[in-house]
This record gives sequence, C-alpha cells and structure tokens, in this order.
Amino acid sequence: MAVVWRDATPSVLHQRHCGRLLRPPRDPADEELHRHHTANLEQADALLFGRVTYQLMESAFRYEPTDPEPADPFARTINAAKKFVVSSTLRHVDWNAELVRGDLADAVRRLKEQPGDGLSVGGVQLPLALAELGLIDEYEFVVHPRIAGHGPSLFAGLSRYVELELTGSTRLGSGAVVTRYVPRG
Repeated sequence: MAVVWRDATPSVLHQRHCGRLLRPPRDPADEELHRHHTANLEQADALLFGRVTYQLMESAFRYEPTDPEPADPFARTINAAKKFVVSSTLRHVDWNAELVRGDLADAVRRLKEQPGDGLSVGGVQLPLALAELGLIDEYEFVVHPRIAGHGPSLFAGLSRYVELELTGSTRLGSGAVVTRYVPRG
C-alpha cells in the first residue's frame, strides 16, 4: 500500500485553527476543488493523521449515526473513512480510527504491507517525519492563485532534499493547479 501525501486546502477552518480568521473576497476552495479532495478520500484505503490533524478533522466533520447525514460529500466521505492516528499522547480514539504507537517507521511500514491502494496522509508534522524516513510514495500539491503570508511551512526542517518527478497536473477552473510527484530513485 502506498503512502500518498496530499496538500491541504487553505480554508476558513484552517485559518480558525491557526488563530487568524481572514475572509477572502473569493474562496479558493471552490466546488471543483472540494470534489477533487472528496475523490482523493474515496480512493484511499485509509487516512493517516497525526493527533492535531485528527482532532481538527474530527471536530469539523464528525457526525453520529443518529445525526442527519450531512449534505457535503467530503464530510460524508471523511466521516466513513478508516483512520490511523499517530500519537503518543492520546489514550484512545474512535471515529473509525485506530491508534498507531511505537516506532513510526516500523508502524508505517507495517501499514504499507497491508493490501490496498494507499494511505492518504495530511497535516504538517507527520508528513515531515514520513518524508525524513523516505516513506512517502507520492506527493500532491495544490497551488492556489493567492499568497496568504501566514500559516505553516510545508516540510520546514527537512534535513535533506527529496528529488521529485512530475507524474501529472490538473488546472482547476479557479486557477489552482494540482500537481502530483513521486520521489526519484
């Protein structure tokens, strides 16, 4: 099973989490981009989150079986998805999730040995650790036609270059460009 890192879409949710709420004149996370991210979730056999991303996503998208089903396809898809959560501080998880403990490299290698097409990993710290270990098989970046000037830096602190080979790109109607890469060698 491959590990696929997917760039997160800047959104009001992310801006709230970072402590800044900016209301752009035009939301770069348009319907086409939401469909793209939903399709990515549907293709993944499971999601791999660190504690922060898990708690952020759970607080935004979790609903109980007794709740009315959300109209948003992304919310329905992420709610139903199998999740693995890397954390040394959480005692338990639910929301279709299982804790991953112990040595990160060993744990992720065991997950990769399971049958299936892929694990989708998001966030900031966990992807950095996985890139350091050479455990990401595909990278997807979404470049938006906007400079935010704030937020986390992706892969900040990576101790080495990761040479990438472009495998595909898609231009969205909003002007955003989705690019996909695999590590060279």
